[in-house]
Amino acid sequence: MTMAEYNIKIENVVASTKLAEEFDLIKIESEFEGAEYNKQKFPGLVYRVTEPKAAFLIFTSGKVVCTGAKNVADVHTVIGNLGKKLNGIGQETLDDPEITVQNIVASADLHAVLNLNAIAIGLGLENIEYEPEQFPGLVYRIAEPKVVVLIFSSGKLVVTGGKSPSDCDQGVEVVRQQLDSMGLL
Repeated sequence: MTMAEYNIKIENVVASTKLAEEFDLIKIESEFEGAEYNKQKFPGLVYRVTEPKAAFLIFTSGKVVCTGAKNVADVHTVIGNLGKKLNGIGQETLDDPEITVQNIVASADLHAVLNLNAIAIGLGLENIEYEPEQFPGLVYRIAEPKVVVLIFSSGKLVVTGGKSPSDCDQGVEVVRQQLDSMGLL
């Protein structure tokens, strides 16, 4: 099977950037429709956009966390749009902010019913956590690429911790190869 046949799909990209030296969150909340800021509950302002879909946590320090995007290109688009919108209400932003992808969550499907007990034994106990009474999936920590893969008996996988889409693809491939070599796929 090729990687495409595993239906690898990015579900969420989390990225961070510093857009300014400081922000006036009260002003932003008053100007941005739907923005939510309650300092007692959370130190950042929450602002959601729809095209492309994403959510922002905006902090007085000028730092911004973007979450909910479905690909890395969208992250760059929505952060650029946010910068323009902030400039439009007099909140000066940095010209070329450095955007760092913190985490990518992806899903995949091996199209096989998996025996998680056999996989837990086969993968060895140092890299996995499997407590079916606590959680129905097996948690597999991979060193290279540094990702965590949740493996479910349905054959579905969730890959988290990747810094790039290729980290997620490689994580799926590592799992596929190991299960294949153990005869469990």
